[in-house]
Amino acid sequence: MKIEILYFDGCPTYLEAEQTVREVVAEQGTEAGVALVAVNTDEEAERLRFPGSPTIRVDGRAMFPVPDRDVWALGCRTYATPEGLKGCPTAKMIRDALHPPHR
Repeated sequence: MKIEILYFDGCPTYLEAEQTVREVVAEQGTEAGVALVAVNTDEEAERLRFPGSPTIRVDGRAMFPVPDRDVWALGCRTYATPEGLKGCPTAKMIRDALHPPHR
């Protein structure tokens, strides 16, 4: 499994997101590489379909997709968590996204 955290340098929460992803991966014993991917220009944001920083992708797919989006540019991203809007997802959100419950 390849996990990428897309970010831009001005983002105040991408390192927190990276730490949380690494902790979840370690606690679950998941075989995964975790890499930071810098997005430096609006052109790169458009090419990568970058909805904001931090964005987490697993094997090239958005962990938390943003539907109905047609503008891709540098900017911060928020996540709806149980504690309200935050700059990155919680560990539980990441755990659940990595290993969704079977139905």
